[in-house]
Amino acid sequence: MNSEKLIVALDLKTDADVKKLVETLGDSVNLYKVGMELFYSVGPDIVRWLKARDKKIFLDLKLHDIPNTVAEGLCSLLNLGADMLNIHASGGYTMMKTAADKLKLRAEELGVERPKLIAVTVLTSINDADWEGLGYKNAVNDQVVNLAKLAAKAGLDGVVASPREAKSIREACGDDFLIVTPGIRPAGASIDDQCRIETPASAIRNGANYLVVGRPIRAAADPKAAALSIIEEINSVER
Repeated sequence: MNSEKLIVALDLKTDADVKKLVETLGDSVNLYKVGMELFYSVGPDIVRWLKARDKKIFLDLKLHDIPNTVAEGLCSLLNLGADMLNIHASGGYTMMKTAADKLKLRAEELGVERPKLIAVTVLTSINDADWEGLGYKNAVNDQVVNLAKLAAKAGLDGVVASPREAKSIREACGDDFLIVTPGIRPAGASIDDQCRIETPASAIRNGANYLVVGRPIRAAADPKAAALSIIEEINSVER
């Protein structure tokens, strides 16, 4: 049993730890997130190792810079074969549009499939005090939806957002827009540094396409059983 909606976060520092976890999870998990912690520790070869085992990859590097720099950075990542890349929506419309256009063009030039491109809205670790300190006048939910609509207008495939905002994004951006949700915590799991969280079932009901889960699986006594439990919860909503 596996689910195409579960993305396991490989927030680890060594090849050995990654390989041990992936081998433990086996065929139960097909999608993995490679983020900054792992990518900066071991480099791009870990993505190639995962792709050689027919795993799908969300390369979560959250690019955020001037438009051309972000666009060329994404194009430089194309040869790794990641299935999904991301940038920060707060970089603005021009940055997102330039990135989407150049990535599409470069993929066509190379004759490779263009990875999905999504935008980070508001980090799931941001709480009310953090939000107030940033000086925004609108509510978090409203800002997330504004950024999602901007990403859609710029030609991106979807966004990363808290599961609490997924329903509002779905209503604003339609059924074909991808919503990737971190901040997933099964009932009874430790919250850690996440703030705007939901259970797997709630996230799916709210309209999420993908659930990113890390510590509740990695830190479990039996990671495969933990993953299968989450998958069963996802499947129970979809039945």
